[in-house]
Amino acid sequence: MAQFSIIVLTYNEEIHLPRLLNSVREFNAPLYVLDSGSTDKTLDIAEDHEAVILINEFRNHPLQWDFALKNFNINTSWTIGLDADQIVSTQLKNKLNNLSQIEDDVQGIYFNRKNVFKGRWIRYGGYFPKYLLKMFRTGVGYSDLNEMMDHKFVVNGKTIVWEDGYLIEENLKENDISFWINKHNRYSDLVALQEFNLLKQEKKVPAKKKLNTNPDHKIKYYKSIWQQLPLFLRPFLYFLYRYFLRLGFLDGREGLIFHFMQALWFRFIVDIKIYQLTKNYKVIKKKHVHIGD
Repeated sequence: MAQFSIIVLTYNEEIHLPRLLNSVREFNAPLYVLDSGSTDKTLDIAEDHEAVILINEFRNHPLQWDFALKNFNINTSWTIGLDADQIVSTQLKNKLNNLSQIEDDVQGIYFNRKNVFKGRWIRYGGYFPKYLLKMFRTGVGYSDLNEMMDHKFVVNGKTIVWEDGYLIEENLKENDISFWINKHNRYSDLVALQEFNLLKQEKKVPAKKKLNTNPDHKIKYYKSIWQQLPLFLRPFLYFLYRYFLRLGFLDGREGLIFHFMQALWFRFIVDIKIYQLTKNYKVIKKKHVHIGD
């Protein structure tokens, strides 16, 4: 029996789930699936792999992960949280087969993600290496509920990074650009609302000296810079940074699509929605002041 359990979030993932589960089959690890109302064969696939299944209405990823960690009865020493469109590589399997070598004071482990878009590994543009905290001591890790879209696990203790522990992520649904656009349009609502709330409450994260010991500290630092850049200008700066300075053009045609859509289109839509939220808020606030007078 493996020293770890695997939790997977699903929603209509019949195209992805078999691929993921086959990549971890050799571990014979306890499997837990939190579904949010799949209408395809996702649950049948999970049952065939003897997964423990729970259903919970989806609001956002951080809340979904919070529910999973609090409602599954995990009995192994470690917990791994994976997305259905991810695959455990051979290099990562080798790492997981040698957990006895991990020091006792280590509380969490970062995997190194390889993102694949339209069949091509997005290697440049600052997208690799990408370290994600995906494994932690059971009962120690928790979901960061300050986020509204991107989920992030947190541990209050020592972490290590597996630079060659590759987690391969490829969402085959996103090969259809219409699916990608619709999905990221929904995500942009959450990102815009989160940034708007920071602006409204004047709680911009102050820029601090970049911390090199923890990948999430770096992300927090970069976000603090991003929040201080002018709306509408920053998506263009970000695209130029990724595509030229970080050599995104070396990712070929697929990379051009990916970096343009993810760095420029998506971020510009977010800024438009922040602008709209800000204007509406000012109108409402002005009306309240007028009524008060």
